[in-house]
Amino acid sequence: MSDQASYPDERAGMAQRLAQRVRSKVASGVTHLTTGSGPTLDYSSPPGDPGLFGPEAVCWKVHADFTAMMTGGISALLLQALHPLALAGVWDHSSFRTDILGRLRRTATFIAGTTYGNRRDALALVERVKRVHLGVTGTAPDGRPYRASDPTLLTWVHVAEVSSFLSAHLRYVNPALPLAEQDQYFAETARIAEMLGAVDIPRSRAAIDAYLLAMQQELEVSARTREVVSILMSARPPRPSLRPAGALMLNAGVDLLPPWAQDMLGFDAFAGVRQRLVRPGVKLVAPVIRWGLTNGIAKRARRRVAAQKS
Repeated sequence: MSDQASYPDERAGMAQRLAQRVRSKVASGVTHLTTGSGPTLDYSSPPGDPGLFGPEAVCWKVHADFTAMMTGGISALLLQALHPLALAGVWDHSSFRTDILGRLRRTATFIAGTTYGNRRDALALVERVKRVHLGVTGTAPDGRPYRASDPTLLTWVHVAEVSSFLSAHLRYVNPALPLAEQDQYFAETARIAEMLGAVDIPRSRAAIDAYLLAMQQELEVSARTREVVSILMSARPPRPSLRPAGALMLNAGVDLLPPWAQDMLGFDAFAGVRQRLVRPGVKLVAPVIRWGLTNGIAKRARRRVAAQKS
């Protein structure tokens, strides 16, 4: 009887170990996509350090979900590519043609570090990006000079990012996020843009929408734009097991774009089909990723803030 009674316990133990291995593989796959470029940050110390925002900030909510941030990041890159001067800087000074994943990783590191990192690391990331920007100068194909440190260009890059991140959060995490909290999110993240040197930063939902409307006259699609989009949409994670999810994320990023941007980039032809396939797909994948990330950056940062200083 004792041997028979042990069978359920053994099966439960085997199931638990299998679940842990699967969870570990999911977590490893996710972190492989977002780490490996730039500095290694310690989100667990020093105890009690709230960073630049602290856990009550809306940006801690919006930036916490990996799936939403990945789709938002892809959408932001596509949107940024519509600005000829922003694109010129990427074209002349970035390794995106051979390392598009590295560019996504560097963006992920900066967003995570300035949101959840301790104050010292967050400020160091800002200074690091500012130094990089100083070396990004040149002349666009239309003859206009550009520099990555241009305050108005920094504002464009910032708005493309934060508007995409919030769109992804509203679609895949919390569609009921109150307008007041959306406004607070834009006001909070404007602080980082300001530290980088941006000016006239829109700080509310209405101001963001007005800014994007006004900027449409400055945007264009060139041969360079089409090549960047082609490279991004052809990118595949190095691990074959992640490639179906990677293709889903890429198309979800397209689906997040405003209709006018999809139209400019030539994605409007299959917008309805993409929407019907992608949105349910992401909503199926997202819970699995959340389940796998038992010790994600946001969770480690919360424990850091809650810890007592020794």
